[in-house]
Amino acid sequence: QVQLVESGGGLVQPGGSLRLSCAASGLTFSRHAMSWYRQAPGKERELVASITSGGDNTNYADSVKGRFTISRDNAQNTVYLQMNSLKPEDTAVYYCNAKWYLYTYWGQGTQVTVSS
Repeated sequence: QVQLVESGGGLVQPGGSLRLSCAASGLTFSRHAMSWYRQAPGKERELVASITSGGDNTNYADSVKGRFTISRDNAQNTVYLQMNSLKPEDTAVYYCNAKWYLYTYWGQGTQVTVSS
């Protein structure tokens, strides 16, 4: 049974930082491309950042470039999202996603709230 468990969300002031983690189990982690998505209230889920299975290539939404960094540790079956210079518009539920060919899996999400 595949499980993706996100952690690290919370309440932070504008300009602050958070580091999200997603621990994967039940799959061959090193085969899967990993991504972080987010969904704000009343909005569609959007791709935030992605990283290839080997970690050699990353991709970011324009809105987070230069502020967020995605990374992975294949030995620990974990993907991270370092979020700096957070803005109120970054407030959303953040979801971890694993993808390999037609197989895709989602975590349950972790809430990030940026507010003073």
